[in-house]
Amino acid sequence: MNRNFRLLVFLIFSGLQAQAQFTHADTLRGSNGSGRSWWNAVHYELFVDVDPQTKTLLGSNVISFYGLGSEPGQSLQIDLQEPMRIDSVILQQDQRSWLISVSQIRKDGAAWFVPFPKEARTGFSRGLLFRMQVFYHGKPKEAVNAPWDGGFVWKKDAARLPWAGVACQGLGASSWYPCKDSQLDEPDSARMHFTCPSDVSCISNGRLTSIAKKDLERTTYTWTVANPINSYCIVPYVGNYVHIRDSYDGLNGPLDIDYWVLAENREKAATHFGDVKKTLEALEYWFGPYPFYADGYKLVDAPYLGMEHQSAIAYGNGYVNGYAGTDLSGTGVGLKWDFIIVHESGHEWFGNNITSGDIADMWIHEAFTDYSETLFTEYWFGQNDANAYVQGLRKNIRNDIPIIGTYGVNNEGSGDMYYKGANMLHTIRQLVANDSLFREMLRDLNREFYHQTVTSAQIENYMNTYLSMNLKPVFDQYLRTTQVPKLTTVYKRRKVAYRWSQVNPELEKMLIDFTGIANTDFRKLRRNQQALKPDPNLYIQVENLKFPKRMKL
Repeated sequence: MNRNFRLLVFLIFSGLQAQAQFTHADTLRGSNGSGRSWWNAVHYELFVDVDPQTKTLLGSNVISFYGLGSEPGQSLQIDLQEPMRIDSVILQQDQRSWLISVSQIRKDGAAWFVPFPKEARTGFSRGLLFRMQVFYHGKPKEAVNAPWDGGFVWKKDAARLPWAGVACQGLGASSWYPCKDSQLDEPDSARMHFTCPSDVSCISNGRLTSIAKKDLERTTYTWTVANPINSYCIVPYVGNYVHIRDSYDGLNGPLDIDYWVLAENREKAATHFGDVKKTLEALEYWFGPYPFYADGYKLVDAPYLGMEHQSAIAYGNGYVNGYAGTDLSGTGVGLKWDFIIVHESGHEWFGNNITSGDIADMWIHEAFTDYSETLFTEYWFGQNDANAYVQGLRKNIRNDIPIIGTYGVNNEGSGDMYYKGANMLHTIRQLVANDSLFREMLRDLNREFYHQTVTSAQIENYMNTYLSMNLKPVFDQYLRTTQVPKLTTVYKRRKVAYRWSQVNPELEKMLIDFTGIANTDFRKLRRNQQALKPDPNLYIQVENLKFPKRMKL
């Protein structure tokens, strides 16, 4: 075989391998398919009985929805993962209702296709609101190592009382309740009625609106969320909680702050959670007003490290600074503040306020949020510490696969979306060379896409337009390849030679001025040996950047 033919065979085989790694189930979960595209969820109302003793759930989700377009589909795709089971569905529209038995529902893995009755099509064309109550039960998947390995967590506290929670961002909310398990369609509001044993309580998102005894042994807690919310952010926390009230005078007025902590942590929380107001002050400075004033801000003791559950952040960092007492940057700077408080609060702006419609674009959540740690550091400890911190994070970058995943198949890209994503934003900030403009861009980004789901293209185009720069070469380099721009310099006699590699030509043009190569007065090199030292805030690789002991000019 000739070389070109071998290459063609290799490319075809590689393409088949790449396609084969995604399954039919991936497509059902990750795409806006025929069971999803024609209807829009506007409200969830959950009724869930949480039984820590048997580790089971029993309840229903009432999904209110409107039709999109003029024609309904044949069925609605509702997601619920094994071993959870749907028992029946009641569809309502005005005064009419239809009982749909489980035998009428077509199950395809975790996707349950509920038939849409022909008699309901008249109401659909008139734009009426439908309510679909999905009854279900089961023993949800238990997390092995939450929050990374998602699922329910069942624990006992120091007093041997039950303590339970769930972290399911990657696994999906359909691991524990029936929903439209796609980031593309968030309910505009939600209400949750959680029933648990009466010797503990249940905390959730939004505002506590009622507490009612269900019987002698169980109590129901009702929480209401007034804003759009990701399905994976809805969460019950069951435990022996005590309540600490606080408030913050923010950009949009007084913000209610609530700490729900286990009884044994009351004293530690009262002092340690001082970082919360500092975090809100710094992030409102950089990103604009906290996006969920109507729902308040909460930290809730959780039986796992942490999670960005909207208005009810899971906290399990042990009341220590850093990341469980360590510094991810290796510089010592990260030990000056509590990582979980800062990072998960940053997600209220990026992840919860601005949400990627496809998880392939999860860098929108993680890059900006990871960079919020640097911005927090700069606000309170100065630019030197901030620069040291973000540069220190580079040791964690793997450059294994591109940051942006494959669309439509529930596929995240590289975990480099955190550290590499933050350093990409830091590099863009240097290229902009105007911190005031960069800050206003971040604030206006949160105004422009307030409570919306977005694509990477939308964010990239917005930044290009706002900053009056063509940042496409930057995004393509750092989000879509694993290569890091590499600068090699060689010093011979009176000349300095340099070469770029692993960089697209357009980005190379942008970087030249920031590496000290252009506009360098070589006659002054002996007196100023830093003249060719690149800005360390740029995420590039540098080799051979040393002067000989003797250099004649």
